[in-house]
Amino acid sequence: MSESTSEERVVRASREIAASAGAIFALIADPAEQPRWDGNDNLAEAAPGQRVMAAGDVFVMTNRNGGVRENHVVAFTEGREIAWMPAPEGQEPPGHRWGWELEELDTRRTLVTHTYDWSRLTDEKRLAKAAGYTAENLSASLDRLAQLAEGADGP
Repeated sequence: MSESTSEERVVRASREIAASAGAIFALIADPAEQPRWDGNDNLAEAAPGQRVMAAGDVFVMTNRNGGVRENHVVAFTEGREIAWMPAPEGQEPPGHRWGWELEELDTRRTLVTHTYDWSRLTDEKRLAKAAGYTAENLSASLDRLAQLAEGADGP
């Protein structure tokens, strides 16, 4: 299931993944794993040892264009929800938010919803790029995440 709400500037995609919520969450909450499942092909690398543990954490990522992003974790419930707001190194987040919600259907199946919310983004230079993120982009991340999690957890 995919959904785009352009008026509200919120894009969502959901998918059932044949893996436990814990296995999926481990891939999302470890920044070093994120380039493996990023459907936007935007992420280059993150140093190991930055596993997110709580709201308020900040993890650092390098994009493929060489830009460094500090990701400010704004929501965190182990195994269920994580969200962050990226910012250029040393700056405050400009107002967009990437989030994940996991609903464990049983021990081997999890409904995962990926959200990109740019409703508070005001930086004119970023608006066109933000508008380009579609439910299909988010679904690509979900598909890659599923491949990794299902391989790690087994169906």
